[in-house]
Amino acid sequence: MCQMRPNRTAELLPCYRNYRVRQTQTARMEAMPFDKVETTLDLPALEQAILRFWEQTQAFEKLREKNRGKPKWSFLDGPITANNPMGVHHAWGRTYKDLFQRFQAMTGHELRYQNGFDCQGLWVEVEVEKELGLRSKQDIENLVPGDRFASIDRFVQLCKQRVDRFARIQTQQSIRLGYWMDWDREEDWQKPPDLRRSYYTMSEENNYTIWHFLKRCHERGLIYRAYDAMPWCPRCAVGISQMEMHEGYERVAHRAVFVRFPLRGRPGENLLVWTTTPWTLSSNVACAVHPELTYLRVRHQGQVYYIAKGAFTYPRLEEEFRRKEWIEGVPKLKTVEQIFRERGGYEVVGELRGSEMLGWSYDGPFDELPAQQHPHGFPPEIAEVAKRQNWSLGVSARQAHRVIAWDAVGETEGTGIVHIAPGCGAEDFELGKREKLPPIAPLDEQGRFLDGFGSLIGMLAYESALTDRVLESLRQKGLLLAVEHYPHNYPHCWRCKTELLFRLVDEWYIRMDWREEIMRVCYDITWIPEFGLQRELDWLRNMGDWMISKKRYWGLALPIWVCEACGWFDVIGGRRELRERAVEGWEQFDGHSPHRPWIDLVKIRCGQCGRLASRIPDVGNPWLDAGIVPFSTMRYNLEFHPDDPDRTYWKTWFPADFITECFPGQFRNWFYALLAMSTMLVQRAPFKTLLGHALVRDQDGEEMHKSKGNAIPFEGAADEGYRIVTRDGRTLTCPPMGADLIRWMFARHNPAVNINFGPRPAEEIRNQFFLKLWNTYAFFCNYARLDRFDPKLPPVPLDRRSEMDRWILSDLQLLAQTARRELARYNAMTVCLEVEKFVDEKLSNWYVRRNRRRFWKSEASEDKLAAYQTLYEVLLTLCRLLAPIIPFTTEAMYQNLVVRGRGIEDGALPFSVHLCDYPEAKSDWIDTDLSADMAVVLRVVSLGLAARNQVKIKVRQPLAEMRVQGQHDRLRRALTRFREAILEELNVKALTWVPPEQPLVRYRIQPDAKQLGPKLGGQFPALVQALTVADSGQHARWAERIRQGETISVPVGDSTLTLLACELRVQLVPPDGWVAAEEKGVLVLLDTRITPTLKLEGLARDVVRHIQNLRKQANLELEDRIELYLATPSAELESALHAHRDYIAAETLTVRWATQPLGDTAAAADLRLEGYPLRIELRKISPSV
Repeated sequence: MCQMRPNRTAELLPCYRNYRVRQTQTARMEAMPFDKVETTLDLPALEQAILRFWEQTQAFEKLREKNRGKPKWSFLDGPITANNPMGVHHAWGRTYKDLFQRFQAMTGHELRYQNGFDCQGLWVEVEVEKELGLRSKQDIENLVPGDRFASIDRFVQLCKQRVDRFARIQTQQSIRLGYWMDWDREEDWQKPPDLRRSYYTMSEENNYTIWHFLKRCHERGLIYRAYDAMPWCPRCAVGISQMEMHEGYERVAHRAVFVRFPLRGRPGENLLVWTTTPWTLSSNVACAVHPELTYLRVRHQGQVYYIAKGAFTYPRLEEEFRRKEWIEGVPKLKTVEQIFRERGGYEVVGELRGSEMLGWSYDGPFDELPAQQHPHGFPPEIAEVAKRQNWSLGVSARQAHRVIAWDAVGETEGTGIVHIAPGCGAEDFELGKREKLPPIAPLDEQGRFLDGFGSLIGMLAYESALTDRVLESLRQKGLLLAVEHYPHNYPHCWRCKTELLFRLVDEWYIRMDWREEIMRVCYDITWIPEFGLQRELDWLRNMGDWMISKKRYWGLALPIWVCEACGWFDVIGGRRELRERAVEGWEQFDGHSPHRPWIDLVKIRCGQCGRLASRIPDVGNPWLDAGIVPFSTMRYNLEFHPDDPDRTYWKTWFPADFITECFPGQFRNWFYALLAMSTMLVQRAPFKTLLGHALVRDQDGEEMHKSKGNAIPFEGAADEGYRIVTRDGRTLTCPPMGADLIRWMFARHNPAVNINFGPRPAEEIRNQFFLKLWNTYAFFCNYARLDRFDPKLPPVPLDRRSEMDRWILSDLQLLAQTARRELARYNAMTVCLEVEKFVDEKLSNWYVRRNRRRFWKSEASEDKLAAYQTLYEVLLTLCRLLAPIIPFTTEAMYQNLVVRGRGIEDGALPFSVHLCDYPEAKSDWIDTDLSADMAVVLRVVSLGLAARNQVKIKVRQPLAEMRVQGQHDRLRRALTRFREAILEELNVKALTWVPPEQPLVRYRIQPDAKQLGPKLGGQFPALVQALTVADSGQHARWAERIRQGETISVPVGDSTLTLLACELRVQLVPPDGWVAAEEKGVLVLLDTRITPTLKLEGLARDVVRHIQNLRKQANLELEDRIELYLATPSAELESALHAHRDYIAAETLTVRWATQPLGDTAAAADLRLEGYPLRIELRKISPSV
């Protein structure tokens, strides 16, 4: 790998330096018409120059002026979280956002160009806590010692400052990506968020518009407060919603325990319970069985244990143990039967149905705790809620211990008997309410045990010391049967990565029984990929109510005011309503944004009892912040835009034509929030088309993480270089890619599939596409400047141009058709792949290769002018066609081809490629027959090259004959039409068309052992034998069916096997001395017998290759003529040099042959060709010689 490049600002490239459009153009045209282009491509340096050029010329502002007043195209930006610098993964979505906006601008649309920043929420709080070294909410509230109000105010201000800091950084990074938006400028950063160019979800308009939405929900009776046993982060001291739960699962191993619960009234008999969370045993209330399952009575060491029959011998996590995801160091799990057997043996003494166990009572493992003996549950405030809401029958947990029925109990995990702790799990809580079980909530918000739990008081539930104490207590009581390490996917906090616990807490929700309204709206949207619709519908069908509250500090202040005296609550719909209803605290709050702590000062009058009502201290779910942006950013809220009472601006831009974001999580996050909030407010979809994309992985397919060392920072990929740690532990130092290469990698990829991103795929794409495009551009410019080609000359009429010219121009129009159509459908991948095929197979490796001599000719002619004009047209069209995708490279090419090459002093041409119109196909240039014929020719050539590769014969080695066969008349016509081009390209002397009825090869059908071996088992050898003895005619018939994708039937013994085409391989068997390749009905054979004459010619071509390499090493220009000295002791090689002297001279621009060595001033090389020694010396000589 290359060394890391320093972070530097590139010098402006020659054709952009001191750019002045009109003032310098005349002086430039007096010199060469094009700047010389180096074949080495330094994208980061080029891009820095273009960034400065855009800034100097105000290109973006000129584009907006150009399109002002034209048809509108509305893009809604999903806000990026302004919390850290961008990683390279952020560039995927931002590439799409810029690409499609640029395309719409080039097709004549006016855009808003508004970027968004997501500002509020736990993600920002956690980072500020890290900066300050804070470890808990108590630390936050003591940030200003002894002053809770000032502490919260200080913390909130620090959160705002962090957002501003990283919004600046991300703005610069996005500009570096080439992302054109109406970015905030230096003077904007001093303004409040509402007055900036980008939108900020912390703005007053955004927050108050969410209040408006919540007010509408409240008016429909959808806002409610409820207790639930929910996922809880003990570090952040906050509940985790169903939407967030999906983000944080990690594979960990916990200590799981098998514990016996002695049955009351059945001496010596026990329920066998298994749990991965021993801390919850302190809060056990009941045990559940499946009434339809069969349970065993197992005698072990004088005790009887009840266990589900299916669970007793079930091979627990057998399949998972074989996979790489299994946690290293964790032993294979034992069956329950094995556990009993290894502890002294067992005896099965009976069976019964689960329904027969219902109602049995038992002694719990921690019945001695005060918490187990408190009526209605524990702690007292929870017991009071349980009593008021009729959750329990008034007894304590200890009194409630009984066996209950639950259909969710299974036999594949544990023992088939589930311990139920309603205060420690969501399902347990719902089951507890159904069965009237008293809930026990053992933990405070930090995850510590409360008073009432004996020796566990104050201990953290998730720490190993707590588990140790629980296990020791169980051992002392003789209740512990076994302990194991159990690997499973366990939820972690999506932000701080702490393991979650379940706590019984009160939160605020939006009841989602109106989900059908949202689902109807989903059908009005175009989903890309198409499966997006079903994923969104699946989420809507299965989600719970929307938890909207967070017991934190930095975020939307939920506009819910509660009267503690009578329990009444109301939702305030905006700033004006709050001012009108405020009876206390408005003066202190006025002038502040609606955030804590200042908003907490405002009191309103209770609408029921007339007492003071206070705002709840909770902040909102951050997806409310992003979900409201179709309204808050488009002047929907009349409180902020009284000058537009009809909402004309909003109606103009709503709904958005297009949004795009990473889809795995956004179906349940941003997409859902957008749909829900828009449906509630206007019963319409907030966007017309959604393009979702998958995830960015490292080049080995692994998840990117800073901790793993495989994450790639954006700056590193774009400019600075970066280091990554590979899967095998090696550290690679990688050069920068440049923004255009990053953009192209993302744009060409299937958005439905994760992308493997890194230096290896980047280098492949750079070589396969960028260098071929750039070298074609360099070839044109460097020859055009030598010949002083003038692009403004009248064009050679199309009918007087060569077939090659007309073909490449025809295919160029077809490419323009495809690009325009597919970009309008948001299908960048197809466009990129078609462009790659065009540049590689058609332009670089065919048109330029086949036409080089037309550019090399020294004399001027109409044919040479036509070649220049054709290639110029192709390159200029590609500039405009690719400008939305790779804006830097195309701008650099355009500046040289157009601004430098043609001049724009008359104002007829835009000074930037991004002010051009997107190319439209010229239908009169399309020659469908010519394009189709050349496609056949390219296939024949490709097959010929593949055949050569099979036998490792290089193209430099001439061959005597090729034979071609196929079914279509077009094939024969194309061979006749382009016979000489095919022969020259494949370096073959003769081409013969062979009618389809004349067999050229034999076919052998080979079975795919990897597929058919496991499928057929013992029959596979018999199949091989049957294929071996079948005659050639049968193999030919089978081959034809396989080519059509059809099945074949093969008699094997007394039966007939039907085999799929994909399970078989067709092998070509050509005559001796020939090699064959076949594809899509075209068969090509090459004669591989090399005569002495052919060998000499091949040697001569090899000599030319080495001379050209030596020219490069000597830094000669394309047009430099040389004197050449060749010497060899080999008579055979000498004969080849003599026989092909004129060919060597023409190819290498040799104008003088030396008979003696050229001396020290010459470039020289000693080498061996086919074992023959050869000395080459050359030097540049004056063109006048």
